[in-house]
Amino acid sequence: MRMSEFLADHMGQLLLRAVFAGAAVLFLLATGTAPGVAVLLLIVWLLVFTTSQVVDYLRQRARLQELEGIMDSLDKQYLFAELAPRSRTVYERRLLDFCRRAGRAMATQVSEAQAAQREYREYVESWVHEVKTPITAAGLICRNAEPEFRRRLAQELAQIEAHVERALFYARAESLEKDFILRESNLSDIVSQAVGQHRTLLIQSGVRVETEDLEQTVFTDGKWAAFILGQLLQNAARYRGNQPLVTLSGRQLGRQVQLTVSDSGIGIPAHELPRIFDRGFTGSNGRAQGGSTGMGLYLCKKLADCLDIGLRVASEVNEGTSVTLTFPSRENLTKV
Repeated sequence: MRMSEFLADHMGQLLLRAVFAGAAVLFLLATGTAPGVAVLLLIVWLLVFTTSQVVDYLRQRARLQELEGIMDSLDKQYLFAELAPRSRTVYERRLLDFCRRAGRAMATQVSEAQAAQREYREYVESWVHEVKTPITAAGLICRNAEPEFRRRLAQELAQIEAHVERALFYARAESLEKDFILRESNLSDIVSQAVGQHRTLLIQSGVRVETEDLEQTVFTDGKWAAFILGQLLQNAARYRGNQPLVTLSGRQLGRQVQLTVSDSGIGIPAHELPRIFDRGFTGSNGRAQGGSTGMGLYLCKKLADCLDIGLRVASEVNEGTSVTLTFPSRENLTKV
């Protein structure tokens, strides 16, 4: 607390006391008191009053510094009202009591919201696992259909399964650290898993896939790394050019490993690149083609940050898009 703040807070009292002091001096003069005596009494009163205000200011500042120190030392600062030292005044005691009641009410609301969110997340996870069964069954049934119908249905089923996977990831987004298994993995195996999961979509879209130097060892969670690659492959198929090609190339960068996913698609306008990782951002390409949720790259970025994977995107309109993933070294895994 600064002195200016203290004076501003007590301005009403100061003005009122100044009025009373002036009135007292006028009364003394009116009753025949010598002017010198009246002035002397006013000076004494001003000294006593100023001293009391300075002492009050110093006391309040010390108290606020004490409380601020306690607040800064707490890991869970919302428990401040419960851990605050004994109140020195009735007013302060009542204020802290109000804070405690408000904090307990807030804690109750947060607990109820967390319980509801946990139940919803568990339901979504259960629903995802259940809905995969009819998707698989539909894929088996369509095998006996005519080729064109089978091709179109298989493509739509692949899209449905991709949306289901995104829903599962989003449901787990608040507790991803519980689903990580960070270990040494082969980059080629991760790429093969991602390509295999989206093989139908890539074939139906006419996308050719080429790989280069993937015999690299990375330290990550293979399942979630394949999920990131899957989202990039879906984007490459969705926003493909006339001769769609996706190249996945790896290279050693010191103790780290980089994987670059390049496509020959329609590209991303330069002014949209800073926003592609924003939640729900679809961009001009997504709006032109329709059906885009704007969640794919958002989820990629969120998961990459959790895995300590660097994610960088470069793109030119009508030239293609290049996404570079930089996997952490073994030494950096302790930071994840």
